[in-house]
Amino acid sequence: MTTVGAYFRLARAGWIMVREGVVAALPGDQLTGPPRTAWRVARLLARRHSADRDRSERFAKAATRLGPSYVKLGQFLATRPDVVGTEIALDLANLQDRMDKFPQAEAVAAIRDSLGRPIEDLFEEFGEPVAAASIAQVHPATVPGSSRRVAVKVIRPGVRRRFFHDLESYFVAARLQERFIPSTRRLRPVQVTETLAQTTKIEMDLRLEAAALSEIAENTRDDPGFRVPTVDWERTGRDVLTLEWIDGVKMSNIEGLREAGHDLPAVAANLIQNFLRHTLRDGFFHGDMHPGNLFVEADGTIVAVDFGITGRLGKKERRFLAEILYGFITRDYRRVAEVHFEAGYVPAKHDVAAFAQAIRAIGEPIHGQPAETISMAKLLTLLFEVTELFDMAARPELVLLQKTMVVVEGVARSLDPHFNMWKTAEPVVGDWIAANLGPRGLLTDARDGVNALVALARQAPELAARTERLSREIDAMAEHGLRFDEGTARAIGKAEARHTRSGRVALWVIALTLVWIAWRIA
Repeated sequence: MTTVGAYFRLARAGWIMVREGVVAALPGDQLTGPPRTAWRVARLLARRHSADRDRSERFAKAATRLGPSYVKLGQFLATRPDVVGTEIALDLANLQDRMDKFPQAEAVAAIRDSLGRPIEDLFEEFGEPVAAASIAQVHPATVPGSSRRVAVKVIRPGVRRRFFHDLESYFVAARLQERFIPSTRRLRPVQVTETLAQTTKIEMDLRLEAAALSEIAENTRDDPGFRVPTVDWERTGRDVLTLEWIDGVKMSNIEGLREAGHDLPAVAANLIQNFLRHTLRDGFFHGDMHPGNLFVEADGTIVAVDFGITGRLGKKERRFLAEILYGFITRDYRRVAEVHFEAGYVPAKHDVAAFAQAIRAIGEPIHGQPAETISMAKLLTLLFEVTELFDMAARPELVLLQKTMVVVEGVARSLDPHFNMWKTAEPVVGDWIAANLGPRGLLTDARDGVNALVALARQAPELAARTERLSREIDAMAEHGLRFDEGTARAIGKAEARHTRSGRVALWVIALTLVWIAWRIA
């Protein structure tokens, strides 16, 4: 894949988004200069019937035409409201990851190549696909000798190559954005694209999804009302994931849940409490808990599937989250502000009292509302909007948590319109605070501190040797100046040449694209 090819792919994607009305649907009233002119032209070039669809439908239509890479891009950006804005993130979250099914013969070949065994040795029966997404599709099957039913997830043939090509186009767009739109550099578009590339690589290795399922299973072994499918490791590889078949009602099927006799408010409470346990206690949570990935079994147990996207929170982030929630509950806004500074999220140049005042502007209106109308997800959204005013850098793990909490809370409210988030969360959050911020927490912190000091003492000889080497190198630098070796100088020269060449290529591609658009219009 060449850079020129990436530019042409990017131009094609831009044209499709213009024609499907995606660009016209973006908020452009506040734009000025050339960007506003481009937005107006995009509105003129959009298909006439695109105006009859809402923005989420336009996104879906364009993503379907562009292929699975763009469906996945949209779903990824839905987890980054800090980049695309809250409203657009919510629209992108509605993208349905449903693609055309690929032939069963290709799935059989992929299984054989991944596991190195013929399909007859692995499965007694191997059925037609029942669901297909952008990266993989699922087949029902049975295991020889036991007639045990399993779900077999198989990677879509050629999807890695397709993603590789489209990712190069995304990097081109990100670099152009950083170069020509300085106001967006704070969003770090290249870094965001690198995160997408890493996330996609992980999601395309089904062994890693199996490992996530295994870890969640260990964490939740004793949790009431929640579990994940068992992994069949013998029939799992890079391109194949085999899980126990789940017989349950999807949480998106509200009527089906009622007909099965489930207590919907109890299911909603169960969902939220288990999500908070995973987040606060384990620091490892399902990052894509939409209702299509959640099943309810006959006894009311929730079973979560599709662990391609997961989130992790370190101890500091978990304490940060718990103290924020506790501070809002007790109206201790000063403490909420101090937590942000202690965690290093807000630069020390800002005033704690001024930040506490901004936090109060969020908290006081909440305390004037009935408990069942207060949304924890909305609270976090408002909090991140305020912290942006105080130069709080985007934290990907917290943004994913915010997005997931929005989805989970939305599912709970669809089950129980009078759902009381605070009352439901209190037992889990209260237990965690008692264990980690009270006397037990102090003892745990003291033990961790002693362990850290012991580890530091063991590394003392190596640290001393490194310090001595660094001192000698600084002395040599002060005497002779900073020098590049030949390889570094050559690499700098190549980078400068490539930068200039890419700019010329971009101009040619833009010119050719304008000619092509004019020809299509004519």
